[in-house]
Amino acid sequence: MLRAFYLVIILCCVLPTAFGLTGVAVSSLGYIPPLDMHTLTLSGFSMVFSWEGVWQSIGMTVYSAIASTYLACLITFAILQASWGTRFWRSVEVALSPLLAVPHVAFAIGFAFLFAPTGIGARLLSSTFGYEASANGVEDLALLVKDPYALGMILMLALKEVPFLLLMSISVLQQVKVNQIEKVSASLGYNRAQAWWKCVFPQWLAKLRFPMLAVMAYGLSVVDVALIIGPTNPPTFAVLVWQWFNDPDLTLLPRAAAGAVVLFAISLMLIGVARVVEWTVTKGARAWQYAGRRGVALPGKSVFTTLAVLSALMIPIMLLWSVAQRWRFPDLLPSRYSLRFWEYEWTSILNTVEQSLAIALFCSTVALVMALLAHEYRIRHRLQVPGYVIAVPMLIPQLSVLFGMQVATLYVNADAHHLWVCWAHVFFAFPYVYLSLDGPWRSYDERLTRAALSLGKSPLRVWFSVKMPILLPAIAFAWAIGISVSLAQYLPTLILGAGRISTITTEAVALSSGFDRRVTAIYAIWQALLPFMFFSLAILTSRLQLKYRRFSSRRNIRNELMSRKPRHS
Repeated sequence: MLRAFYLVIILCCVLPTAFGLTGVAVSSLGYIPPLDMHTLTLSGFSMVFSWEGVWQSIGMTVYSAIASTYLACLITFAILQASWGTRFWRSVEVALSPLLAVPHVAFAIGFAFLFAPTGIGARLLSSTFGYEASANGVEDLALLVKDPYALGMILMLALKEVPFLLLMSISVLQQVKVNQIEKVSASLGYNRAQAWWKCVFPQWLAKLRFPMLAVMAYGLSVVDVALIIGPTNPPTFAVLVWQWFNDPDLTLLPRAAAGAVVLFAISLMLIGVARVVEWTVTKGARAWQYAGRRGVALPGKSVFTTLAVLSALMIPIMLLWSVAQRWRFPDLLPSRYSLRFWEYEWTSILNTVEQSLAIALFCSTVALVMALLAHEYRIRHRLQVPGYVIAVPMLIPQLSVLFGMQVATLYVNADAHHLWVCWAHVFFAFPYVYLSLDGPWRSYDERLTRAALSLGKSPLRVWFSVKMPILLPAIAFAWAIGISVSLAQYLPTLILGAGRISTITTEAVALSSGFDRRVTAIYAIWQALLPFMFFSLAILTSRLQLKYRRFSSRRNIRNELMSRKPRHS
């Protein structure tokens, strides 16, 4: 039975990658039978590379993905180096869930409210230092939002990915055994900073390979964030390909498909670059590891505090914008307040939230069950799909897969939009849920299960009575991650939903491109609030389960002591 379920998991979450890539590759060659295109040609690729400014767009996309990834890596290492094993690390762990709960789109909207030419940052500069923009004020102040060099998008993506890399680093550092490394290094005369650079960093970087590649792939192919704060003339290559897909002239679809293939080729190239960098740092150029005792102590605590403060400021600013009836520049606060925007949008927001929650709850639950079955199969059977194959949906651009998946759905049932949207959400949420459970499942002591089985209990009862209570916090947290990933899906909802399914993310991105900031703030608040609710529920579940286990252990000890008392007079 477990093998049958595992086969279903492969069919639903692994094979669509092959179908999607095959579909988009064939379409890029001009073979699209539904549009009466039956001749193979390379005209799509020629149209891609003849587009004015395409090389600038590709170059900006490549360097922004690389820069944001390694900036996030450096910030993550700085935080770990300064706080791992200290009291401050407890604060970091507490803050991780709220930081992870904020989706990329909500974070980008809050980032824009902070650093836009008329945002809070510009208002503070004007009121505090008397800065006055020139006649070209928008161009002068557009340093981090819609800037032509994508500097703001690089900074925003790096800051947003730090909590994810910190979460992935917890299981990595537990495997590395940092405490023992620090003790041995201290006995050799090295301080904490030197030990982390020379001994911990190479092992940490090698084991953080898949999360780093996932961050790089996301930075390369992101569309929603680039539409909010990215450059516009030219846009990033992923946005350019998305605009080609939306072209009403269907005869130009080979150009869009060819652009998706080029984007996939760029992602493969960046994976190769990342592997070369990793090999060079950890194995190729080892001289820096044993060349003297140089080791820089990075300001990780102050960096994390800045990140937490910036993230905490975004929600109050969005709340302020949602009730601001009149807020002229450069005033620090609105001159008039009103709740009419909440009243106007309340009905439509509730409908959108209900649909978003229904899709997210269903898809995350399905992804969680599939991840649990996959891990149980991995433990019991040798023949299995490698972990990097399961992580493939995280490592390739969504545009390179979704168009082929959309073509495949046309041959089955083109009108089942909810089914295909849920399928796409499960497809992209499953790798995150699976990887979030990988560390807890590997650290679980299987001897507990074998001991329970030796007492005559069935495997299913042992799993529910022994294993699940121990791993319940990890399961709840993985479920919350699945919900967060599903709520954040933008392109899968638009492409496979054919514009007929609206979620809180699609509405927030659509409203952020020039609509009223007040309505945009309302949708961004809801998009940040929904994942936060489920992460809070996961944390509450974890703490209640911990208290229950402590209470049960104390009760068992008390009963054991009572049973040892002499019963004779």
